[in-house]
Amino acid sequence: MPTGLRNDITQYDDLVDAWDDPRGVFAMLHWLAATRASYVPVAPRRGAVLLDVACGGGLLAPHVDGKGYRHIGVDLSASAVRVAARKRISVVRADAGHLPFADASADVVVAGEALEHVTDLPLVLGELCRVLRPGGLLVADTIANTALARLIVVTLAERIPGGAPKGIHDPALFVDRKQLVATAADHGVALQLHGLRPSLTGWLRWSMGTLGAGRIVRTRPTSVLFVAHGRKAAA
Repeated sequence: MPTGLRNDITQYDDLVDAWDDPRGVFAMLHWLAATRASYVPVAPRRGAVLLDVACGGGLLAPHVDGKGYRHIGVDLSASAVRVAARKRISVVRADAGHLPFADASADVVVAGEALEHVTDLPLVLGELCRVLRPGGLLVADTIANTALARLIVVTLAERIPGGAPKGIHDPALFVDRKQLVATAADHGVALQLHGLRPSLTGWLRWSMGTLGAGRIVRTRPTSVLFVAHGRKAAA
């Protein structure tokens, strides 16, 4: 049963039926999955591997299907793994801080809405970079460690339709952007950051129950939601 603590993984067991509901509490995760996929190019070679860390219920799968990857999902939540396994991907239950994959084994590594949940960012980021091939691409969308992000993502979003489920985030774990870039650089990955936000008109249509899903658009500020992407230096 949930402990009542923020960032408690057992919350995902209680919300397991929401993964496949594009209008439920994970609606924005569906929108973000589509945006995340837009950063993933067509597979550079036959047999290329896309490692989807913290894959949740496999929301990325339909958006990268057809790009030519062997899509492998990883998640710590047993209930999320069961849902993701219904998609056309291979799924492994594992901790992002101890990925059960060889060095340089993935052509693309994605970590969607994951880094703001980890207690040891350098450890997890080191693992994401370790399993990435030289020349491979890292894509990670997450939440910035700012007062504005805490206000929007926790204080406001937990109180409005389509916002984050109550208690799902611990704002103490929101990501320091300078640390993220510096740590990735230490592992040979040069990251660029782009801000993200929900489309206002799309969100309004979605919240009023009209046809169509919300969507995420790029924005210059990275002070709330952002995507970090970059390639690992060639050997």
